[in-house]
Amino acid sequence: MRICENRTVIITGAGGGLGRAYALAFGQAGANVVVNDIRIEAATQVAAEVTAAGGQALANQGDITSMAGAQSIVDAAVATFGEVHVLVNNAGILRDRMFISLSEEDWDMVMKVHLKGHFCLANILGRRWRDAAKAGNKVDARIINTSSGAGLQGSIGQSNYSAAKGGIASLTLVQAAEMARYGVTVNGLAPAARTAMTESAMPDVVKAPADGSFDAWAPDNVAPLVVWLGSPESSHITGKLFESQGGRISMCDGWRTDATIDKGARWQPEELGPIIDQLISQATPAQKVWGT
Repeated sequence: MRICENRTVIITGAGGGLGRAYALAFGQAGANVVVNDIRIEAATQVAAEVTAAGGQALANQGDITSMAGAQSIVDAAVATFGEVHVLVNNAGILRDRMFISLSEEDWDMVMKVHLKGHFCLANILGRRWRDAAKAGNKVDARIINTSSGAGLQGSIGQSNYSAAKGGIASLTLVQAAEMARYGVTVNGLAPAARTAMTESAMPDVVKAPADGSFDAWAPDNVAPLVVWLGSPESSHITGKLFESQGGRISMCDGWRTDATIDKGARWQPEELGPIIDQLISQATPAQKVWGT
């Protein structure tokens, strides 16, 4: 039996790039694939590719940034395939500018697509899975969120994107803690691959090698980890964030309390200069902000 046989997965932003790679890989792994993308022509093309390779797929252009749109996506998936077992929150946009050059629309659009887009489908499916578990049915469901190195370390010229992706990393931790009791695991991914977004931001870095050597930026390289996280085999893994690029998979280290000094009484402002310097000297240095 293939690793995701008879499981149904919704993948957002699946009309190209990483989402397309995920859709094809899930189809090959035996899953029914709901290819969601605001560009219905792109979604239809990817669904056709999944079907041509022997899989089952449904093209869908439901709006992930509204509860009504998200509900319509779930309804279409259930009507076609009977149930949903996996959600891959992949869709995203960029509005890159230096922080003080951002417009209100630049900020709001990135927050809407990334943060609210991660909320709506997960909330609707989470309630569906909770109700099934409370009714005594076995639930073995997955939410796979998409963060970014920008969200983990920050990135010059991407304050809106970094803030949204950092929020998604924190959201993943809370979802995992709250939903484990219902048979739902929640993990996150910070992928590095050639997509429309990365090609617009750093085209020279992500271009395919001309000599035919291993293409470390190919989206196909990230797909195996996502498929495994969506499979029954990953049921013991939740609340984790992975980085994936080429043949490399890394675990991300989350926020933790580091160096500490406890006076046992209230500090005076004048005392704190040398105390803060000492704490910083003792603490584990953070990775540098991308672009610095």
